[in-house]
Amino acid sequence: MTLPMTLDDPSNPKQILAGSAPWLAACLNVAPGLGAGYIYQRRWRAYWITVAVSGVWLGVGVLHAFPAMGASELEGWNPVPGVLGLAAFTAGEAFLAGRRARMNWGSAPRARQPGQGV
Repeated sequence: MTLPMTLDDPSNPKQILAGSAPWLAACLNVAPGLGAGYIYQRRWRAYWITVAVSGVWLGVGVLHAFPAMGASELEGWNPVPGVLGLAAFTAGEAFLAGRRARMNWGSAPRARQPGQGV
C-alpha cells in the first residue's frame, strides 16, 4: 500500500516518521549497525537507548574477556546472541513504528494548503 506523502512541516517528527520506509528502517537497524534505522527515522531517543544498551552489553563482554577484572563468574558467556537479539528487537520496533505512523498519517487531519478552497 503506497500512500502519497508530502511533508507539510519538515520539522514535525510524526511527518518525518510517516514519510520514512518501515522496511528500510528495519534493515538499517540490523545491517550497518545497531540503531542506524533510528537515525534514518530521526528518532534520537530510541537511538541513544539502543546505543546505551548495546554498550553495556558489550562492556560486560569485555569484562568477560579479561577475567582479572573480576568477571570470572561469566565463564562461557557469549555477547553475540544478545547483540543479535537487540538488533532483531530494534528492527521489529522500527518497522512497527514506521508502519503505525503511516497508518495514522492517512487518517489524521491535514493542514489546508494555500490556494485550496474552504
